[in-house]
Amino acid sequence: MGSLGRTTAALTSAAALAALCGCTVQVPDADGKHHSPVHVQLPADPTPRSSPGPTTAPAGSRPAPQPARVLWSRGDTGTAVRELQARLRQVAWLFDGPTGTYDDLTEKAVSGFQGKRGLPRTGKTDLVTWQRLLRMTHEPGTWELYLMGGQPTAAPDPRCLTGRVLCISKTTRTLRWMVDGRTVSTMSVRFGAQYTPTREGVFSIYWKSRHHVSTLYHSPMPYAMFFSGGQAVHFSYDFAARGYAGGSHGCVNVRDEAAIAKLFAQVRTGDKVVVYW
Repeated sequence: MGSLGRTTAALTSAAALAALCGCTVQVPDADGKHHSPVHVQLPADPTPRSSPGPTTAPAGSRPAPQPARVLWSRGDTGTAVRELQARLRQVAWLFDGPTGTYDDLTEKAVSGFQGKRGLPRTGKTDLVTWQRLLRMTHEPGTWELYLMGGQPTAAPDPRCLTGRVLCISKTTRTLRWMVDGRTVSTMSVRFGAQYTPTREGVFSIYWKSRHHVSTLYHSPMPYAMFFSGGQAVHFSYDFAARGYAGGSHGCVNVRDEAAIAKLFAQVRTGDKVVVYW
């Protein structure tokens, strides 16, 4: 190798060494007498380049849990809701009905059942809640499915089968809103006390008063639908709070405010009312 080649090789090696140590290295010239300094200064605080993170979830990671599918919730009606209510009665979470309408009492019963078993207290019957209830109960028979107020539920009174009717049974303590023989909604009701009974018979709605207050008893009667003198179907705060422990002055009390608000919007002046045993 010539002197030029040796000098080039020395410079290359010196540059590498200087880069490693951050110092000055002297390299002899081709004649071996003069020295050429080679200096490379390293950064004072070198920071390694970080590698990019993964763009996808690592293998074997568990996906976020999805909420259980809701089967029934407040406002739903039908035979499936009736079965749900019958099964809730079996485990002592519901004491009224079954009515076939997912009302406020059903929602509270489901919420209580869920909380007792460590499930989210939504009040909605999702698939997980339903499966847990199925494991704890037996399939309800006809008697359990149609047992309300201690009496088996028969078909509605024949007078309720035509037209638009508030069909109110004292036996089952139930109000059915029926149109041409079809039950649109059902809700629990209570009646007048012993000395102020609710009249029985066929009537019609003659006046509706959304924010009514009794002029005789000075008590609120929201969503009042009058059908016989001062007797009306209306929401009752007392019924909602105390249940069947109390009674009205002759009116038909409803405890589910959301249900009667919806009913109030549907009922018209002139619609028939049937109150019967």
